[in-house]
Amino acid sequence: MRTLARTCFRHRDIVLVAWLLALALVAGPLLVVGAGYSDSLTLPDTESTTAFQKLRTASPALSGDSITAVAAVDRGRITDPGPAARFAEALKAADDLPQVASVTSPFDPAGAQQVSADGKIGFATVRFSGLVPNDVTTEQAYEVRDLLAARGGDGVDIEVTGQAAAPQPESGPAELIGLAAAAVVLFLVFGSLLAMTLPLITAILSVAVAVCGVGLLANVLTVATFSPLLSVLLGLGVGVDYALFIVTRYRQGLLEGLSPEEAVVESVDTSGRAVLFAGITVCIALLGLFALGLSFLYGVAIAASLAVATTVVAALTLLPALLGFFGTKVLPKRDRARIGRPEDPVARATGWARWAGILDRRPAVAAGLATLLVLLIAVPFLSLRLGVVDQGSDPADSTTRKGYDLLARGFGPGFNGPLLLVTDLGRDTSPAPSARLVDALRQDPDVAAVTPTTFLGSPTPGLAVPGGIGVTTVYPRSEPQSEATSDLLARTRDRLVPQATAGSGQDVYVGGSTAAFEDFSSVIAGKLPLFVGVVVALSFLLLMVVFRSLLVPAVAAVMNLLSAGAAFGVVVAVFQWGWLAGLFGIDRTGPILSFLPVILFAILFGLSMDYEVFLLSRIHEEWLRRRDNREAVVVGLAATGRTITAAAAIMFMLFMAFVLGDDLTIKLFGLGLAAAVLVDALVIRSVLVPGLMLLLGRSNWYLPAGLERTLPHLSVEGAPRDEAPSVPAV
Repeated sequence: MRTLARTCFRHRDIVLVAWLLALALVAGPLLVVGAGYSDSLTLPDTESTTAFQKLRTASPALSGDSITAVAAVDRGRITDPGPAARFAEALKAADDLPQVASVTSPFDPAGAQQVSADGKIGFATVRFSGLVPNDVTTEQAYEVRDLLAARGGDGVDIEVTGQAAAPQPESGPAELIGLAAAAVVLFLVFGSLLAMTLPLITAILSVAVAVCGVGLLANVLTVATFSPLLSVLLGLGVGVDYALFIVTRYRQGLLEGLSPEEAVVESVDTSGRAVLFAGITVCIALLGLFALGLSFLYGVAIAASLAVATTVVAALTLLPALLGFFGTKVLPKRDRARIGRPEDPVARATGWARWAGILDRRPAVAAGLATLLVLLIAVPFLSLRLGVVDQGSDPADSTTRKGYDLLARGFGPGFNGPLLLVTDLGRDTSPAPSARLVDALRQDPDVAAVTPTTFLGSPTPGLAVPGGIGVTTVYPRSEPQSEATSDLLARTRDRLVPQATAGSGQDVYVGGSTAAFEDFSSVIAGKLPLFVGVVVALSFLLLMVVFRSLLVPAVAAVMNLLSAGAAFGVVVAVFQWGWLAGLFGIDRTGPILSFLPVILFAILFGLSMDYEVFLLSRIHEEWLRRRDNREAVVVGLAATGRTITAAAAIMFMLFMAFVLGDDLTIKLFGLGLAAAVLVDALVIRSVLVPGLMLLLGRSNWYLPAGLERTLPHLSVEGAPRDEAPSVPAV
């Protein structure tokens, strides 16, 4: 680490040029080839996947992506000559595009049921030419969407809904607002405009490189559409924080009389080690998503890990180079005048020293109250319901949301997420089982409509051929993300289908987008314990190696789980229960995205370990000097409390800024991460962890002799100093 810091400082011109060249090397090709983001969900061994595969085999044209064009009139009927001609003209223009395979119009015999009962709303299904979902690029789908939406007028409103038409998360003012708030906190901490800009420059340049790299990877890997914005959110948060810790240590070195070069070496060898270790821990937590075996999450894990890894590399290379350019100018004038006469950072943090003294006198009371508070915040987590977040949660002014609302108004909310029943006839070509199933579904109070079964490949309507496929569409009365729809799906699979097909050789598989999301939720719930176990175990091993202790990593793991529980509690309270939903721009509550818990837990666990490492590394450093647990905890908390709180404030405001955006997925991540950082810094790291360490005493640092000899030695603190400052009076 010392060699790396010295090299970057002395060759700062080369380092800066190398970073700018790296940005050009990834940004240039990205501008040429573009980014191929995709939300493809592959769920092996699930009923919805089986239904899709059988449908694709029997009729490839029915298995590709599709969008729904919805037309509405205020006066008259959509079938009147004027509105009908305008809507038909728009559909004809879409049908002429090469990426469109077919259009089922409400004015065709096959679309007779696609006009609402009052005649004011009609819809058409536009199928793309790809044989499987996501074969059609986002640009091709948007071309069709924009063409149709632009053809409205003369009293005819045309909107487009469907997954392929969904708006992609885009960068907006959220990043600028977050960076402005971070700049204010940095200025208050450093008292210098120049010192304020260094963490921002480091974070922005590293995030730019990472996001461009993610865009290129999306052309060879399946990377979700929200991944780049998630990478920006995460990269800016950790990037500014990592740079803050190193710059703070650098400034302390200057005040102690070190030369700029030696101050850089000292800061990278101490805080830089903690940054490296914290970043590795975050990446381990994110890459733990591979343990779930779900390919949809692989690209997300790689994208987020790349963002974190790039910010770590920037903090250890680019930041020392920038510090070399500015030298002592990162100090305000009043501090430059007292270089060589430093204040003890512990004695200077009188408020934190006083708080450490209070904890020392009543550690059990403080730890107990902190635990109770975190558990209360986490209570809503017990009501977590995973499911589909449909386009009813899109921004109110988007065409997908307007189309969704028109369909719900004209045909019922269930038309936005029908269930697709795919029947594998085998040798039994009797239509009787399908007829019994249709009758049973029509009698179900939660079903709005059921189409008669269509037998694919049959020359005679209503009759099947051996080995053929039957398709039945079921429209629930409730919206896709309603609990009633989930209950209908479970009832259809568990009771209605087995009763209708009993004694026959036919198999019925329930698919469709709503069923796929339900299956995804079930798969996630089944694998979540394995994922949590893998992440916690790896983090425990790393902390045990670094801090030579059994209790310290065990306490850290439990605290991180508490922090994650509190974050999920806030997310459920706002997005599912609706508490303060309007304050965050949420006009419609519902279940939590199926994939959010695992991704959010991985990020939260990694970020929680950041503050744990920075706090424990200082406490461990004091323990090695003093061999007095009480003094180590008190001095460590007093010395790091101010910096950790400032870092948490920066990350909190950056994450909260993303809640101001329109994309629901990013809102969920932003609020969850902001809540976790706030609880983690103010309650867990400032009260609970030091309180428990004071209670446990010297046993914090117990490690069996056999493990002590076996485990490798890793240092987060760097080379220890010879003298230990006196413990401040509290």
